[in-house]
Amino acid sequence: MNTHAVRIMALLTGKPKPFREDGTMSAMARRPMTGPVQLGLLGFDGDAVADTVHHGGPDKAVHHYPYDHYGHWQQRLDGHKLLHKPGAFGENIATRGMVESDMRIGDRFQLGAALVEVSQARQPCWKLDHRFGVSGKQSVMAEIVRTGRCGVYFRVVETGLVQTGDIMRLVEAGPHEWTVDRVFRLLIGGQHKAEPEAVRALAALPQLSENWRRRAAALVD
Repeated sequence: MNTHAVRIMALLTGKPKPFREDGTMSAMARRPMTGPVQLGLLGFDGDAVADTVHHGGPDKAVHHYPYDHYGHWQQRLDGHKLLHKPGAFGENIATRGMVESDMRIGDRFQLGAALVEVSQARQPCWKLDHRFGVSGKQSVMAEIVRTGRCGVYFRVVETGLVQTGDIMRLVEAGPHEWTVDRVFRLLIGGQHKAEPEAVRALAALPQLSENWRRRAAALVD
């Protein structure tokens, strides 16, 4: 078993706020928290999502984004001010030293006093482009799809207190070799056309989030 462990650089929470002039709301501008925060089955105390259709719920209780990717984004987005510290992608936790290719669907991690399980990758949406003020060739959304720098969602298996500085440690490996980046490339990055049998297998993978199992099934129908 991989015993990989990383330290939580930042833990962030937030509530929905006005996001653009048409009244759209978003909680993407999360703020770093100091001290312990309770992690429940639906996420951290004090955290919420604006779009409950596409975000939140038990399978997307915690959004983790590797700080390892920030160097890439700083180069691509000319050192955008949002990239000077964790939180640019609306993540709940940031770490350095563990990326999507290191994590498998179903991997379980001790997160402070809580236990979480990898459920799916984070699917990018238009709000990221709006947040960074980019479009076209500079699109963050398109670059995530191209490179697989997507981030990870966890479901919560056991609730508990978590804080910045705690260790995120792998305690139980997922039962299959489905890394987060491979699943993302199959279901979001367009690779499903070349590997229909792999996508069919994902549709029956119980550790994968319900929404992404449905997506896999639709792609092979």
